[in-house]
Amino acid sequence: MARSRSAVTGRYVRRSTAARNPRTTVTTERGSGRNSSTGTHHRSAVTGRYVTSATAARHPRTTVTERG
Repeated sequence: MARSRSAVTGRYVRRSTAARNPRTTVTTERGSGRNSSTGTHHRSAVTGRYVTSATAARHPRTTVTERG
């Protein structure tokens, strides 16, 4: 089941909200990929790629921090 999280608020949002705001929403499959590991990871809402802590600090409104 896919879950969508807002990069702005950090809250989980509905699919319809994610569809309306694709640049600021990250959709992930639960328990897959790096999400299932331990530690903190930052993902860009724009590209969907994992980014460094420095990049996340520069772009807080379009980056989601995931804690595993």
